[in-house]
Amino acid sequence: MTQKRFRVGIMSFAHPHSGAYIQSLLRRGDVDIWAADPDSLTTLSDEPRGAEMAVQLGVGYVETYTELVGLGLDAVVVCNENTRHREAVELAAAAGLNVLCEKPLATEIEDAKAMIEACRTTGAKLMTAFPIRFSPMFKELQSVVSRGEIGAIVGVTGANIGKVPTGPHSWFIDPALAGGGSLIDLAVHVVDLLDVLLDQDEPAKIYAVTNEILHADKPEVITETGALVNIKYANGVVATIDSSWSQADSAPNWGALTLQVVGTHGIAEIDTSVQHLGGYDQIGNQEFWLDFGPSAIDELVDEFLSSIVEDRQPQPSAEVGLRTLRIVKAAQESAASGETVLSSP
Repeated sequence: MTQKRFRVGIMSFAHPHSGAYIQSLLRRGDVDIWAADPDSLTTLSDEPRGAEMAVQLGVGYVETYTELVGLGLDAVVVCNENTRHREAVELAAAAGLNVLCEKPLATEIEDAKAMIEACRTTGAKLMTAFPIRFSPMFKELQSVVSRGEIGAIVGVTGANIGKVPTGPHSWFIDPALAGGGSLIDLAVHVVDLLDVLLDQDEPAKIYAVTNEILHADKPEVITETGALVNIKYANGVVATIDSSWSQADSAPNWGALTLQVVGTHGIAEIDTSVQHLGGYDQIGNQEFWLDFGPSAIDELVDEFLSSIVEDRQPQPSAEVGLRTLRIVKAAQESAASGETVLSSP
């Protein structure tokens, strides 16, 4: 039986994960890749974009998204700025293409719903890119919880911290393109893991606070840099999430996600940054950090392409993306008002 060869398009190099997706697709050996990055013409940062980036990554390039979706592709990976996801997904869906969309799925609930409906109408699959759930650390945590080793979950403390994204990819600090700041950038990953661990239980109420204390010396940062989100779920579980750009600019790695799950019979903890080789580079006069082990991005990409071959819904689905977005939007509302927000589906 002849193995299927995939034709995949990359919509934008705006997100730093775009390069990781391309590397993952190329490692498979069964994917032909093209890209389009028309928004690079208006970017204010000086990172390589557009045709220059395509050459560096070794993929084909066309000038517009319309040209890209007309190449007879099987799927696209949407990597443009958060507020531009809807337009890209709807264009791909209209062409009948399956879509892997970067997180957050959208920045407005109505946009996420429209994207889901557009794909449902044409039969295109829509997957939300939450790679952390594919990490070996989280998989083991999920197994520990499912086996009942710590009993019933009563509380979760999560943190997803990173460097403030100034310089290259600085659109993350522009609310008009990102839909917010550190809260929407980082909290969604932890919320996705909670969605898995709590079997999609709905939150009952959400309270959040944000501030701009971190990086107050950087005038280009015009959004929140620190956020703390408290969620009480319908089943009584209480979760707290730190989503802050609190990693030092001089740190050797970008950041890390940690999770502590408290059960009636025990506690389990993970740190997604533990699998690495660290040290000091005397020539470069700096610390170095090399990740190793199974690639969560590779597994996410494999899940997406396998779902096309097997004609099934990939996970995490667009519905997962919508559920996480509801929580983040409620947290943003709470932070703005100073009040607890009651969640509604």
